[in-house]
Amino acid sequence: MTKIEVKVPSVGESVTEVTISKILFDNGAFVEEDAIVIELESDKASVEVPAPKSGAIVFTKKVGDVVGVGTVFATIDPTVKIDPPPSIVTEKNPPSITTPPKSEQKTLRPTSGGVREGLDAHIEKTLEKKIDVQPQGQLPKEVSTRVKMPKIRTVIAKRLVGVKNETAMLTTFNEVDMSQVIHIRNREKEGFLKKHGVNLSFLPFFMKAASQALKEFPEVNAYIDGDEIVYNKNVHMSIAVSTQKGLVVPVIRNIDSMSLVEMTKKMNTLAEIAREGKLSISDMAGGTFTITNGGVFGSMLSTPILNPPQSAILGLHNIVERAVVVSGKIEIRPVMYLALSYDHRIIDGKDSVQFLVRIKHLIEDPTLYILGE
Repeated sequence: MTKIEVKVPSVGESVTEVTISKILFDNGAFVEEDAIVIELESDKASVEVPAPKSGAIVFTKKVGDVVGVGTVFATIDPTVKIDPPPSIVTEKNPPSITTPPKSEQKTLRPTSGGVREGLDAHIEKTLEKKIDVQPQGQLPKEVSTRVKMPKIRTVIAKRLVGVKNETAMLTTFNEVDMSQVIHIRNREKEGFLKKHGVNLSFLPFFMKAASQALKEFPEVNAYIDGDEIVYNKNVHMSIAVSTQKGLVVPVIRNIDSMSLVEMTKKMNTLAEIAREGKLSISDMAGGTFTITNGGVFGSMLSTPILNPPQSAILGLHNIVERAVVVSGKIEIRPVMYLALSYDHRIIDGKDSVQFLVRIKHLIEDPTLYILGE
């Protein structure tokens, strides 16, 4: 029977290469069908690849190799069967136990102060051997640890530097009065949870406002491809989610046709999958605009960096009570600073400012077209 080739699967419309981050079997090992044999990484996520058949696997690539979609990275010989399990140990066939000679046995003997003091003395003697004691008057040696940068972090770093070098990125700022959104959320959150089974947060209000504003400012939802501008008909919104492996950006597709409830449910589902480390690269491909919320970590103001090939990203921040002038009077209002980073090659300063002002107005006046109910 011919050996079966195991190839790098398609992992997203914009991903052509991935890096082998982990190989889970030795060459020649027997693998069961559907067992995960390798992990691949791109700048967006990691992907596990299962064995298509049972048999003996031989890898033709190694950890760290950059491979293209469709590349053969291993072969499986399905004619090789798994070895029979070892015989069960019975009383008639007990396992042999080898006791080391007394000369090789070590006994921790307590001192005259008892077992506790004997143990303390042993620990102290062990530590003395490991601690690098510096001569008096000299500064202690610096202790540092070197760890190889994960491949996914290396690729991300290159892409971020590429954004800085290849785009004309600028950022415009504004502030938004969150009073009305906070009032609606406090009034509706219990009923919303009971009716829809999900918590109502502030983020979906911005998602709804941004999807509306993107329809009014199509260049913010576009991107540059060579010497052409590609205008996206629909809004596919990337939402930054913090996970143990770092920040990932799953995409909510056709968000411009969703209600606030639908957005909230989809966002919660993707966030849960992301934190479990089960996002596929296709879950994060094809976004046309990104929202990132540094406010959950206490950020007051920041300059978000573009998520290529997108041309704009909206940064949200923490909500702080500030003194503002309302109808000629000073009042205390909950205020959030907004930041819109954009590619000035495709988006003019006027349009970027007006886009952000439009979001500000929609948030400060959350009528039914924001709520989508």
